[in-house]
Amino acid sequence: MLKTILIKKVYTEAFRHLGNQIVKNGFKIYFWICTALFAMVLYAFAYRLINGFIWD
Repeated sequence: MLKTILIKKVYTEAFRHLGNQIVKNGFKIYFWICTALFAMVLYAFAYRLINGFIWD
């Protein structure tokens, strides 16, 4: 019985810290994707302004 409790504690601790790392890395990836998409929007807007896009 003692071994099962120890194994349970080990796995609980391991997955608790693993979950935090997954969330941190997920937010980092999300930040860089949003930054890249925002940069593309700014580029497209500047490109339209420079090339004389007709605003109807």
